[in-house]
Amino acid sequence: MAAETDFPDVVPITGWGRTAPTLACVVRPRSYEEAAAYVRSCGPRGSIARGLGRAYGDAAQNAGGTVLDMTGLDRIRSIDAAQGIVECDAGVSLHRLMEVLLPLGWFVPVTPGTRYVTVGGAISADIHGKNHHVSGSFSRHVRALRLLTADGTIRTAAPGTELFDATAGGMGLTGVILSATIELLPVETSLMTVDTERATDLDDLMARLTATDDQYRYSVAWIDLLARGAATGRAVLTRGDHAPYDALPLRARRAPRAFRPASLPAAPAYVPEGLLGRTTVRLFNELWYRRAPRRSFGRLQRLPAFFHPLDGVPHWNRVYGRGGFVQYQFVVGYGQEEALRQVVRRIARRGCPSFLAVLKRFGAGDPGWLSFPMPGWTLALDIPASLSGLGAFLDELDELVAAAGGRVYLAKDSRLRPDLLAAMYPRLADFRELRARLDPRGVFRSDLSRRLAL
Repeated sequence: MAAETDFPDVVPITGWGRTAPTLACVVRPRSYEEAAAYVRSCGPRGSIARGLGRAYGDAAQNAGGTVLDMTGLDRIRSIDAAQGIVECDAGVSLHRLMEVLLPLGWFVPVTPGTRYVTVGGAISADIHGKNHHVSGSFSRHVRALRLLTADGTIRTAAPGTELFDATAGGMGLTGVILSATIELLPVETSLMTVDTERATDLDDLMARLTATDDQYRYSVAWIDLLARGAATGRAVLTRGDHAPYDALPLRARRAPRAFRPASLPAAPAYVPEGLLGRTTVRLFNELWYRRAPRRSFGRLQRLPAFFHPLDGVPHWNRVYGRGGFVQYQFVVGYGQEEALRQVVRRIARRGCPSFLAVLKRFGAGDPGWLSFPMPGWTLALDIPASLSGLGAFLDELDELVAAAGGRVYLAKDSRLRPDLLAAMYPRLADFRELRARLDPRGVFRSDLSRRLAL
């Protein structure tokens, strides 16, 4: 069982964006004791925990060091079906929780655009979803977590303590999350009641979101970032809530909480470079906008299609080719709408071929010191990494966002300059000070932590 008896694989690792691979020794603990043994025996390059690899950038990479694949710790330890509480290991995926909990009438409180993330990853990145304006981020629903710290001690952290608040959104740098106790959301069915409408431009979209978002639990807008002129920022707005049992047609009432995600063929291993160029994406965006209903209300949609449409295409990240892609997500506060307009106009003028671009509204900020959400507008987009001049262009956007008091999302970042980090995250100094106390030898490190001097 001791770590020194194992022969770890040295493999290249990337984030979901498939950029900047680095080599690391990958180990897969099967117990808390094995995880502690690996942490105690890691070399001078340190270690970092990794879940299902859905961080887009370098947060779960560790060049020359150790990466702990936590998916071997995947036990659901207890479920309180009366109160809606689950305790599970950090390697349990949200997909697995949905499989087990939906038949019992419960749903995860927050889910991002993929259900293939682990509970440990959800806390480390303090993920958010379409319901942040109502429910906040994932860590707001965590009652307690167990954390393996650099000295090999397993500690319990509760909300409101500095250890918990540094770990929520702390990108795995305070320790290895081993388990968590999570409050769940009651649901009657596995279907969603969905409203869809078109917005003619960015101002129209923001006005619609501001006026009526509080009427919906979930809200998101797909935005056409190649549209220019009067159509700049045109969008398809999709909002909804969990369908009640009495809204279901008779045949669906036979299995109201059935969870049957559909799956399409996987993306091919090789995709020609430039497939998602400006012409292709412009055509896709035009078709997507035109096929959306001008206004549609009360349509029933299966849960996977509403929350995780891309999960139906295994390895969809391959469509960007071997060069991979950059996911860029930022938030600016309410009152800084002009900064958002400037970003959207610059992206449109630059012709960034992004067909996965979404705009959401955030609610109250979360307690995590490095948690990304803050009250305001958040825009996320995918851009092929091979786009000429992309680094310099995104640097310009970073400066605009920072000047507006905003920030970029570390779980999706792969290229932010470290000099902007303190302006974006006011609790950064507190985070660094706590890390220095908890981990003076630098046991927990990642490519992200080195790049940003976290």
